[in-house]
Amino acid sequence: MTSTLTQGLERIPDQLGYLVMSEDGVLASAGDLENDERLAGVIREMVTTACDFHGLGDQMPFKRMSIVFGEHSFLVTISGQKIYVVKRQNVVREPISV
Repeated sequence: MTSTLTQGLERIPDQLGYLVMSEDGVLASAGDLENDERLAGVIREMVTTACDFHGLGDQMPFKRMSIVFGEHSFLVTISGQKIYVVKRQNVVREPISV
């Protein structure tokens, strides 16, 4: 049974795992990110740094952040008091020859 915290995260195409976090820590996780407290701390620190960089303190200057690597990406979404992180496989498409 899917909880309301993770509803829809399993249906994201090419997803390899997810984390749902609050200020208190990881609330839910699955796949490659299951129980990954280290990554949760790194992502939380990145979000905090991005907010401090803009000088807005507790006010969120953004809702989404993408961290892109060669083969995968971390898609970070902030909603309410929660941070949702999805690890997604990057799909490389061949260029179209005209």
